[in-house]
Amino acid sequence: MARPREFDTDAALDGAIDVFSEHGFEGSSAQMLVDAMGIGRQSLYAAFGDKWQLYCAAVHRYGLDECTRHFGALRSDARGIDGIDAMLRRVVETADQPCLGVSSTYEFGASRPDLEKIKTLLGKSLREAIVARVHDGQREGDIAPSLDAQAAADFLIANIAGIRVAGRGGADPAALVSLVDMALRALR
Repeated sequence: MARPREFDTDAALDGAIDVFSEHGFEGSSAQMLVDAMGIGRQSLYAAFGDKWQLYCAAVHRYGLDECTRHFGALRSDARGIDGIDAMLRRVVETADQPCLGVSSTYEFGASRPDLEKIKTLLGKSLREAIVARVHDGQREGDIAPSLDAQAAADFLIANIAGIRVAGRGGADPAALVSLVDMALRALR
């Protein structure tokens, strides 16, 4: 009979997210991971498989959490443009922190199908939520009706990545806010 897990899987994954976000896949050693996760190596391998499977699980958990936060911001106001504004400003608030989603793209691009599957699924749901808010903004007269909502969502997602990169690179918060303001002006 297998022994039950004696640790909180979600808390352990959060520790792995911190390590992978800061050091990437290649820069994260097994010892760094077990230290941050508060578990032994055997538990790591028994619960998550190998380092790559742990990385994919961490990217998935991180992505779900980020999407949930984006969705909450998008729905935080009745007007579509205000929800989009709230989402972008939330990104500015955390832009100095490492982003596992963006860093996984730097490190692997589209070279790993299993990782791409995770990011594509999460990206699709975020894109759909943004498209819906763009449509709301168009109906409300705040976003240009001539804009293609799909293209606008892609533009906003690219801006999120750009803000994260700039913030992580030490950009002044005021400069990041001006990027948000420019993105919102581009929608009008």
